[in-house]
Amino acid sequence: MKYPIISFFFFFSITYSSYSQIETSSSLNNAIYKAIEKNTSIQNKAIEIEKLNLQEKGVRNKYIPTIEANALYSYFDSNLTLDLPSSTIPIVNYPLFDKKATYDNTGNFFIGSVMAKTVLFSGMQIPNGANAIKQKAIGTTYLKDSEKDAIIKDVINTFDQLKLLDETEKLINDSDKRLKSETKRISKAIEQGLAVPYDRDKIKLALLELESKKVEFTGKRALLYKKLRYLTNYSDEEINAVQYNLVPYLISEEKLSTENKQEIKALESFKLASEYLLKKEKGTYLPTIGAFGGIVYSSLFDVNGTTSTVPIINQPLSLGLNEFSLSPLLTVGAALKWEIFAGFEREHKVHEAKLNIEQIQNQIDDTKEKLQLLLENNLVNYNVLLKRIEISAQQEKIANNNLNLASKQYKEGLINVSELLEAENDYFKVSVTKLNTLIEQRLSAIETIITTGELSNKLSQ
Repeated sequence: MKYPIISFFFFFSITYSSYSQIETSSSLNNAIYKAIEKNTSIQNKAIEIEKLNLQEKGVRNKYIPTIEANALYSYFDSNLTLDLPSSTIPIVNYPLFDKKATYDNTGNFFIGSVMAKTVLFSGMQIPNGANAIKQKAIGTTYLKDSEKDAIIKDVINTFDQLKLLDETEKLINDSDKRLKSETKRISKAIEQGLAVPYDRDKIKLALLELESKKVEFTGKRALLYKKLRYLTNYSDEEINAVQYNLVPYLISEEKLSTENKQEIKALESFKLASEYLLKKEKGTYLPTIGAFGGIVYSSLFDVNGTTSTVPIINQPLSLGLNEFSLSPLLTVGAALKWEIFAGFEREHKVHEAKLNIEQIQNQIDDTKEKLQLLLENNLVNYNVLLKRIEISAQQEKIANNNLNLASKQYKEGLINVSELLEAENDYFKVSVTKLNTLIEQRLSAIETIITTGELSNKLSQ
């Protein structure tokens, strides 16, 4: 009898170079890459990284001078009241400023400037702030890679489930052919009086059970196709075109480690970002130094003024100014700002930054312990499933021999139909168990490698 999947003994003949490799095919790899491209969460992570990169550039660009152009025009109409202490002219004994003087003024004022400003020293706040954003972007990239591993696992396992249905249906079809062939033989035997209808009905019942399984698998297959269409945006024809060998995945346990796990690297990057933020907050104790320079044009023009009545001439005076301009006025200089005391606000922010670092370090330590336990648990499951594959292969071989023997004995009248169907059912169950164990072993191997953070590097065609 031909087996629908690779023999377990052939599986153990695979060379050591394939250890710790997830064997795929070009068509399966294409489906994986399509799923990664389509995934909304990864797309959003990529957008978030791009935003962080822009924020980093924005912070570093604060060293680049800014150039501003300003212009202001103003028309004014005002009343000026002048009240000075009164006095007299000694010779003529004439009083001065004995009354309030009022002036009515109108005029125009314009000022325009082009100024350049830049930061010379920020107390290291700018580079530390930019580095903090950079490390946050690196950490987000690691989280995006972690999500890629989850997608790879989901795509492979979903296709494996589809393969499981295909192989199981082959087993059903094989059983169906054997039982239908036996039904014809029994029908002829009944006509000749060599068998009873009970035997035929027992086989028909078994055929109906197989038919029921086919209906069940049709529903499962439809759901798997929907899931794959969602994951990869593939059509049914493209899904059917994905072909690969359904073989166990082997892992070399010697160098397995969680040190490269993306979540740990992400937390370490976030910790480094917090350390840069701490340095940035400490930089607020230092002065900020800047430089500026530019050109200014200002003008006061068409100014008219009227005084109150002047005692000597007994009438008001009219005054005027055609233009008073100051241009160009070239300016260049430096400025320093030093906030010496800020009401303990800076101390609180520095303390908060230190607490953030401590909090992330606790997360790193806890995550490392949990991942190590998860790795050991996955390895135990992996090794158990390898043993189960070996056992199921032996069971399938025995069940197949029993089925062949039962068929011969039934034809010779040594056993009844119930015993034949029991052998048929045993073989079907053992074969399905072997397939399920193989799928579970492949999933267990993938989960083990995911714990090490190396899944993307372990894909091989």
